[in-house]
Amino acid sequence: MIIENKDNEIIIRISSDVNLEDIQKSLDYIRYKEIVSKSTATEADIDKLAAEVNQGWWDKNKHKYIPTSK
Repeated sequence: MIIENKDNEIIIRISSDVNLEDIQKSLDYIRYKEIVSKSTATEADIDKLAAEVNQGWWDKNKHKYIPTSK
């Protein structure tokens, strides 16, 4: 593995023998850390957003899980 810092970017070279799925998971985590580092959201803001998303998902999908009366 070779890591370079060039023109405000970090370049990582990895052997092609490494599993691509594992690399993608690692890159997804690094991207998450990059985004979160710039966030000004509080934990309460995140909890509220998560509750709204979960409720929206449930409203759209509950028919799949609750049998309807005939």
